[in-house]
Amino acid sequence: MTVRTLLREPLVHFIAIGLALFLFYPLVAPADRGGDRIVVSAQTQSALAEQHEKLFGRPPSAQDLSELVENRIRDEILYREGVAMGLDKDDALIKRRVRQKYELIAEEEDGSIAPTDADLEAFLKANPDRFRAPPQISFNQIVIPRSDSDTEAKAQIEAMKSALANGAKPGTLGGPSLLPNDIPDTPLDLVARDFGTIFAEALATIPVGQWSGPVPSAYGFHLVRLHSRTPSAMQPLAEIRPKVAREWENDRRTRAREARIAELRKAYDVVIENLPAKPTG
Repeated sequence: MTVRTLLREPLVHFIAIGLALFLFYPLVAPADRGGDRIVVSAQTQSALAEQHEKLFGRPPSAQDLSELVENRIRDEILYREGVAMGLDKDDALIKRRVRQKYELIAEEEDGSIAPTDADLEAFLKANPDRFRAPPQISFNQIVIPRSDSDTEAKAQIEAMKSALANGAKPGTLGGPSLLPNDIPDTPLDLVARDFGTIFAEALATIPVGQWSGPVPSAYGFHLVRLHSRTPSAMQPLAEIRPKVAREWENDRRTRAREARIAELRKAYDVVIENLPAKPTG
């Protein structure tokens, strides 16, 4: 039997087609999409309705809910098709999102345990700097706005010191400003927010009960008389319990997450390859 005759045989055609399907079908066949069934459970619909109400301030109408469900179905279809095409591979954004969700799950382990007062007291004692009340200060200030010549402004400050020593009233001195002249007991960090860090740092060291300056700020140069300065102090738990409880919970979440990751890492053989040597010369 010649080769030409052999190629005409139906059995040969059948075997050739079968071989081609065996070799090439895996290359063109659709990948697994995780099944063709999509279930939008009652729990999912309730969650969608709750999200809608938080966003818009009202429960969704029947039409709203229908559209939310349809969007959820579309999301699931497109997600499965994308995964089937391998679009999730080596995508940093997707990996980060999955990581965040897993970290949240790890943090929620033992999340139902509420701290006792003893837990919070121990946490407060172990982390005093987190809860220490900032220093409080009260003062008077007179400002000379910044001009082209800082030297001139500083000279005016010195002139005001002499005027005050001779009985001048503080309210009659200084340049125009919307800043208050008298600042009652105020945390030093708030003074730094309003006047600047350099100004607040100066007020933490200048003597109490006398006019001092010039003290620079973002507004200009100030003549300042400090009335009182209350040092930083530890606050009792009764006054700051919500803050301590919040920090305790954040700490618990962090410890739970790191412990879970450390345990998971034991199951992996981690290889860190050496970087290629940089060319010299």
